[in-house]
Amino acid sequence: QTLVQDLLAGVIVGIVALPLAIAFGIASGATPEAGILTAIVAGFIISFFGGSKVQIGGPTGAFIVIVYGIIQDYGMSGLAIATFMAGAFLILMGILHLGTIIKYIPYPIVVGFTSGIALTIFATQIKDLFGLQIESVPAGFLDKWVVYFRNFGSVSWWSLLIGVGSILVIVFTPKISRKIPGSLVAIIIMTVVCLILRGVGVDGIETIGDRFSISTELPQAEVPKISWENITRLAQPAMVIAMLGAIESLLSAAVADGVISDRHDSNTELIAQGVANVVAPIFGGIPATGAIARTMTNINNGGRTPIAGIIHALVLLLIYFFLMPLAKYIPMSCLAGILVVVSYNMSEWRSFKAILKNPKSDITVLLVTFFLTVIFDLTVAIEVGILIACLLFMRRMSEVTKVSVETQEIDLNADSDLPYNNEHLIIPDRVEVYEINGPYFFGIANRFEEVMNDVGKHPAVRIIRMRKVPFIDSTGVHNLTNLCKKCLKKDVHIVLS
Repeated sequence: QTLVQDLLAGVIVGIVALPLAIAFGIASGATPEAGILTAIVAGFIISFFGGSKVQIGGPTGAFIVIVYGIIQDYGMSGLAIATFMAGAFLILMGILHLGTIIKYIPYPIVVGFTSGIALTIFATQIKDLFGLQIESVPAGFLDKWVVYFRNFGSVSWWSLLIGVGSILVIVFTPKISRKIPGSLVAIIIMTVVCLILRGVGVDGIETIGDRFSISTELPQAEVPKISWENITRLAQPAMVIAMLGAIESLLSAAVADGVISDRHDSNTELIAQGVANVVAPIFGGIPATGAIARTMTNINNGGRTPIAGIIHALVLLLIYFFLMPLAKYIPMSCLAGILVVVSYNMSEWRSFKAILKNPKSDITVLLVTFFLTVIFDLTVAIEVGILIACLLFMRRMSEVTKVSVETQEIDLNADSDLPYNNEHLIIPDRVEVYEINGPYFFGIANRFEEVMNDVGKHPAVRIIRMRKVPFIDSTGVHNLTNLCKKCLKKDVHIVLS
């Protein structure tokens, strides 16, 4: 029933994915072919095996920074091994049913690292956008800007004009037609403009062909050489690729569910993402995940089954074979303009601004994750962000749990749904009643001991009232055990109520 709609949506998404795949491949430090091959191989596998009906997979902006860093440190062979390992991690996550747990990563962390990645992508595009004559750009965010300011005298005004023109075309195309992708329109127009300018003798506009040699041959399948040394060396970047891929793909699938009123299978989706990342590097690809922008394009154009995603991959394969040689004429500043728009859309500045009005704990997690992503890298940002979020959550949970001491009387009607006819229990001398209200876990266990020690007396009976304790962990049990032992030594009778 939906075949025709799926076919049309697949063709449109394939056309939309083309300029993004080329741009992401180049920006990641790989090649244009690597970006397109990733979109073909991973896009097909994610649609065929995935847990979402409409998810479109491929290279995304979120991976640019981390992939670039891995290539700089370990080379393309290191990236292939890390991507292969990340795929294995994702498959394992799906088999262990960790899909639901990944959804619990705090929202300020997601916004923090997404905004940080967006700013970092923007910083990487300044050289090509302005046509600066710089041999090598430093990896560090602050170092980049120092080098840019030193070399601003070498600006190519023609390159800047094409870059700014690309941004304007992408911004205004949806006002004319939402069906036509602005990035593709920008590439076609600016490539024609570049060819005309070169024809009249204008130099200084660098194209893809000036930097890369374009090939239309499929690379030979080659399984990455995995050794124990490589596993230990690349385990951390591989885990970051896996975590980032899992978070982004499940977020994309969740957004799609809301639009098409469906429900995806998180664990099946993780396994599909894993298989895609195991197979992609065998064919020279880079890490892939579910892409929110392409998934929404698919939905908006009528895609409702995995057929649309499979068609999108086949369309890209045909373009790769027959139109890839034309890619060498695309100006680098045009691709930079496309990525500037991508970084703006990724920045989530409205969400960032909204979180700044939230409690201090959320603001702390947001800003720490954001600045660590920008100044250091995504690995450090996610690790530290989750650690701080967990510590702040534990602190908040321990504040929720109350410990009170009663030595005079107990009002049975207080905090109770049952009528006791206003009955009050008088507490006899040398009897103390302690009430724990909330989770009794390691964050509160020591505070309970402190409250008991503050009372100071040695009563004959201690009643510990735990009717409002929803759960108790091993630390709580250990503390209660120690308390019972101490009380026995002092001839104090313990009652757990």
